[in-house]
Amino acid sequence: MTDTNIHCDDDSKFPSHAWPGGYPIIYYTADGGILCPRCTNGENGSEASVRLDAPPDWRIVGADIYWEGPPLQCDHCNAEIESAYGNPGSEEE
Repeated sequence: MTDTNIHCDDDSKFPSHAWPGGYPIIYYTADGGILCPRCTNGENGSEASVRLDAPPDWRIVGADIYWEGPPLQCDHCNAEIESAYGNPGSEEE
């Protein structure tokens, strides 16, 4: 996790991708969970928040670009989060 200064975009939403480049962003909770941008924005019934009094499983504490690796799963909605450059350990060409 590299960014603890989490910023919303112009629509007061947490971005799904970093610009320029369109790199996918993942969000970390205080208990070590990973949330997709939709759940970070309170969609899908999520109670995610940056408030310090939020429960650890919902308190957003950081964000990072997911550069490479196998797809991750959002800990709330189970959505698959693809990395920007794929999985270097896969057999795909």
